[in-house]
Amino acid sequence: MVAITASMVAELRAKTDAPMMECKKALAEAGGDMARAEEILRVKLGNKAGKAAARITAEGVVAVAVDGDVGALVEINCETDFVSKNESFLAFAKACAQLVATQNPADLAALAALPLSHDGFGPTVEDVRKGLVGKIGENMSIRRFERYAGGGRLAHYLHGTHIGVLVEYDGSDIAAKDVAMQIAASTKGTRVLAIDAKGVPAELVDNERKIAMAKAAESGKPPEIVARMVDGSVQKFLKEVSLLDQVFVKAADGKQTVGQMLKGANTSVRAFTLYVVGEGIEKRTDDFAAEVAAQVAAAKKG
Repeated sequence: MVAITASMVAELRAKTDAPMMECKKALAEAGGDMARAEEILRVKLGNKAGKAAARITAEGVVAVAVDGDVGALVEINCETDFVSKNESFLAFAKACAQLVATQNPADLAALAALPLSHDGFGPTVEDVRKGLVGKIGENMSIRRFERYAGGGRLAHYLHGTHIGVLVEYDGSDIAAKDVAMQIAASTKGTRVLAIDAKGVPAELVDNERKIAMAKAAESGKPPEIVARMVDGSVQKFLKEVSLLDQVFVKAADGKQTVGQMLKGANTSVRAFTLYVVGEGIEKRTDDFAAEVAAQVAAAKKG
């Protein structure tokens, strides 16, 4: 009888995303024949074999790689915060950031096709991702990345592994680092959306204007007063979400704006990217502990 090893189970799981115990059973039934075991899983489980690939990945990390004026920010997602601290997962995220910076992939598909060997998996980024899914037991995905190579200098700030900022600038390193921290801190209050008012997306401005009009209309004031109230609300919104107009978090007087600080440091910001892990992804609400208990119980029965 062929011995079914852990590496064989991991390899089959990476190929099919099927549960570990099902992979072991299929390999045993197939006498260790990998191709036959994969076929058994496809027949037995159907689309359930890919259930890991359908699970929500709302946790994860932001990784950064900077070398001179070239840099990249990458968000890699997983299912639980526990796995986001896994050394293999963290190393994979860092490797992806380095590849984006050095290889300049056009999109996520191009990044997935780049050469990479990690933890015994490869030869591509996608092969490594699949291998880690099988090894760790959670779905994971490369969600997004941003690359800078425009000739400006780069500063970055990571708040743990869940918030990352990359800033392209000209001027002072210290001032740029402060700007990166300012942008990260804005996630706890009024979020920075653009460098200045001109960069705020038009749809957001239109939405804010609609809200302001609805509120002003309830005041019962004359149309000309309502119009001024609406304009005032929109301008207030633009100042709050524009980087240069925000009050600098380190301002000694509590009034100095980021724009004033940068002017004093003879520094200008060309662009920035802010990533918050899982932002906009609907997080799973099931009882993870109960799921683990159910899997253990099922394994005992098998």
